[in-house]
Amino acid sequence: MTATEPAEPANRRPLTSRSAGWARFLAGALARSGVAPNTISVISILFGIAGAYLLACYPVGLPLIAAAACAQLRLLCNLLDGMVAIEGKRQSATGALFNEIPDRVADTLFIVGLGYAVQAPVLGWFGALAAAVTAYIRVLGGSLGLPQDFRGPMAKQQRMAVLTGGCALGAVESYVNGTHWALTAAAWIIAAGSAVTCATRTVAIARRLKER
Repeated sequence: MTATEPAEPANRRPLTSRSAGWARFLAGALARSGVAPNTISVISILFGIAGAYLLACYPVGLPLIAAAACAQLRLLCNLLDGMVAIEGKRQSATGALFNEIPDRVADTLFIVGLGYAVQAPVLGWFGALAAAVTAYIRVLGGSLGLPQDFRGPMAKQQRMAVLTGGCALGAVESYVNGTHWALTAAAWIIAAGSAVTCATRTVAIARRLKER
């Protein structure tokens, strides 16, 4: 790290994409335009609403491709809000709240929408709850004085990758067979993987507490 680069916050999610040229260009452009990091965080919820609506109401073909795009645009917002805040030196007093709450809302929208897409709302709600608890456990570890643990196997990026892949495969499947097996598989993988992630993070926190 050079003297001109900002220090990396201890509890920041590790992302290799931050060093990509395109990400630095977009973050710099947003910072210069005056867009607030908190605004970018809120926009991610709008993509969550759009994606959930498409999943729940039109789980076929092009709408599924659009839902997959919404999931990736949501992640792009999650990447850029932090970069504008930290690299762009535009952090605010409420930044920590906007960093977490829109994430939980967007996660819930997408995963619940996926559950309704496959006519398994209970599975969708369970997956959304498990995803929220993974974040709760991570932040709980931080409140206990430990580094926040972003391990998987089903952290936010993995959840959205599975959802995006499920939508892409589901779009093809809906045209070929008129079925939703890819979306169903994605819903189960997200739900089960999030539950396992709750366990892996809890075990890791317990181990670190015992090592103190």
